[in-house]
Amino acid sequence: MSDDRGTEHAHLDDRTATAIALEDARLAHNYHPLPVVVESGSGAWVTDITGRRFLDCLAAYSAVNFGHGHPDLVAAARDQLERITLTSRAFHNDRLGPFAEALAALAGVEMVLPMNTGAEAVETAIKLARLWGHRVKGIADGEAEVIVMSENFHGRTTTIISFSSDAAARDGFGPFTPGFVTVPYGDADAVADAITERTVAVLVEPIQGEAGIIVPPAEFLPNLRRITHERDVLLIADEIQSGLGRTGATFQCDNAGIIPDLYVLGKALGGGIVPVSAVIGRADVIGVVRPGEHGSTFGGNPLAAAVGLAVVELLETGEMQRRSRELGTHLLHRLNELVGHGLLAVRGVGLWAGIDIDPQLATGREVCEALLERGVLAKDTHGSTIRLAPPIVIERDDLDWAVDQLADVLEAFASRS
Repeated sequence: MSDDRGTEHAHLDDRTATAIALEDARLAHNYHPLPVVVESGSGAWVTDITGRRFLDCLAAYSAVNFGHGHPDLVAAARDQLERITLTSRAFHNDRLGPFAEALAALAGVEMVLPMNTGAEAVETAIKLARLWGHRVKGIADGEAEVIVMSENFHGRTTTIISFSSDAAARDGFGPFTPGFVTVPYGDADAVADAITERTVAVLVEPIQGEAGIIVPPAEFLPNLRRITHERDVLLIADEIQSGLGRTGATFQCDNAGIIPDLYVLGKALGGGIVPVSAVIGRADVIGVVRPGEHGSTFGGNPLAAAVGLAVVELLETGEMQRRSRELGTHLLHRLNELVGHGLLAVRGVGLWAGIDIDPQLATGREVCEALLERGVLAKDTHGSTIRLAPPIVIERDDLDWAVDQLADVLEAFASRS
């Protein structure tokens, strides 16, 4: 992060610079946003406060899978806003049951536990796994272990960062929560070796998003499913970023041909309108929790349930999944043409790609800043990697235009070196 934000933003127009300065003065500096101030959006495009349009190729880390202001989702939210938005779970509401029923049917699971944010859902899955281990497997309270993967990203609560590999997420935030065993991502044999009589679950991202869209070997998830089933250990799939159409299927686990014991969902489940998350899966696991043992004032609120139901209805037709699959194939083909021309590697599934910039040309941040100047919004991670996750509703011509801008940016950096 720049130590002199005034200098960093000196080239901006007055309105943009003023808006950013207000944020810098009053907000904690826990983010380092690109210097653009978004005012509105429609589909895959957003408009800043000066009226300039940008193609959104991040989609709020998959939270805006269905585009900005999708009419079906906005209509559901608007209709519910005029009815009731919050009751708490102290009472029933008429939206939560239909949402849970539709989500369970879409996923082919038995039970739903709604929360708000992705990190809350991960915490909930961990709590459920520990409780299941204690009440069903007979593991002593306080002895349960969860196997996690190196380079994981599941959120930023104290418990979750306790098993993070990212020093920036951990340094200064200890002491940390015990009960986690880390193994290399993609290594099913290491998982098998790490399982003990205290192991209750294996928590895994089917594709690691924050790490740079890391796709594991094809046999990894099927082997995890076999191992966990044989050893009576829960398999928990964090599909917060990979799920709900992003990878060309409802879940990336569908692409791998497996069904985990629990799915962790968030981001796109709220349609980019409200925070909605959930843990869904086996009734004999989720059902171990009793009244008063876990909850949230806003979890399962009528507004969230109404929007979540509309999201499920969008996915029920399969059109979004098909669109992501077909456009994703095209995107990855176009990006692979740039390998050796500024890109070192391309990884991805569906409309989700991680691209490694040649560090001799530029950093990921520098490339994202250059793309911003050309009207494309993207986000860097881990120095030289850029993530691309445009809304599934993006047009093919717009996708091609974005790749053309990337090619021009890489060529411009190459000409300077």
